[in-house]
Amino acid sequence: MIEVTIERLGHQGDGIATGPVFVAQTLPGETVSGEVQDGCMVAPKIITPSADRVRPPCSHAKSCGGCLLQHASDDFVANWKLGVVETALAAQGLRAEMRPIVTSPPKSRRRATLSGRRTKKGALVGFHMRASDTIIQIPNCELLHPSLLSAMSALAALTTIGASRKSEISLLVAQSDSGIDVTVKGVGPADGKQRVELAGIAEAYGLARLTWDDELIAQRFPPAQQFGPASVVPPPGAFLQATLEGEKILNSTVIETISGAKHVVDLFAGCGTFSLPAAAHSEVHAVESDALMLAALDKGWRLAQGLKRVTTETRDLFRRPLMPDELKRFDAVVIDPPRAGAEAQVRELGKSNIPRIAMVSCNPVTFARDAKHLVDHGYQLGVLQVVDQFRWSPHIELCAAFRKT
Repeated sequence: MIEVTIERLGHQGDGIATGPVFVAQTLPGETVSGEVQDGCMVAPKIITPSADRVRPPCSHAKSCGGCLLQHASDDFVANWKLGVVETALAAQGLRAEMRPIVTSPPKSRRRATLSGRRTKKGALVGFHMRASDTIIQIPNCELLHPSLLSAMSALAALTTIGASRKSEISLLVAQSDSGIDVTVKGVGPADGKQRVELAGIAEAYGLARLTWDDELIAQRFPPAQQFGPASVVPPPGAFLQATLEGEKILNSTVIETISGAKHVVDLFAGCGTFSLPAAAHSEVHAVESDALMLAALDKGWRLAQGLKRVTTETRDLFRRPLMPDELKRFDAVVIDPPRAGAEAQVRELGKSNIPRIAMVSCNPVTFARDAKHLVDHGYQLGVLQVVDQFRWSPHIELCAAFRKT
């Protein structure tokens, strides 16, 4: 048994003391004691609590691993996330005009990946315990939108068909304009009897769409998402911003950055989260490696009213980034890469003379790396908006403006 004082939080939200010793669910300045195994304190006892420590709002907080920071005040989490971004920038010698963080409210998460496992009496559906394969049911979850919680009975019914007591399945659920969209992974092909049972579950529980691995089982209504003036039906399991509130602030920052541009290229465009709102004011060329997502974007554009021309291109931007001669016909860029960033594409952007770039990122470290390259090649880093769509988690998203000087 040892006693330590927490000095700071790591990127995963764990408290870190000298050693280093990692202590989950602690805050800077707290004194804690407990047994240490492999550098981690097991079952820590809080001796001196922080003034920022609060009672977790969710009844599942102690057992569920879905939220890691419910023991911290909202102000602490907001300031900590801003600090993570500032530290990542400082490591690259950069600073930015930081706007106040925008945090999505409780019960606003509209998509999630849940786990399911069969039991003797039925099925378990929920999130994992922290660092465990044990599944915790979450009927009182303070994170998920109520419409997702209302689908738990349907998810349990699907689990009884697709899972076993030894293996679990993944259930990707998303709120849509016409009901819950469910994609089940890790189940294997359905046989004839299962297809009938699965279709019956979709009908009985009012699911908008049910996909079993890669097979469409039932679509009662198109599970549409609204991107600006366009209604888009994404392919099963496609990326979707976690909350409507988060998507709104990211979009407003993007539109502000590219305002006045006549020709915009949207890189890593997905299903049109940014392309279609931008098309209300500019012609847009959307580039994405997933052809199905681009097809959904294109159909949404064609059915919408009042949008300017949108073209699409299926292209792997990691292997084949757009080159300067291809970029010269655009006067603004929107780029929203995955967590690894877009190092190859950013190198080519640095060689271009595009006046404005709106960069969206879910990883402050790779963002800072890419931002450094742009700044070194004549761009000025302007306003930076941090967005907390993943409330009570260490996850951070941001949108930043770059202008060619």
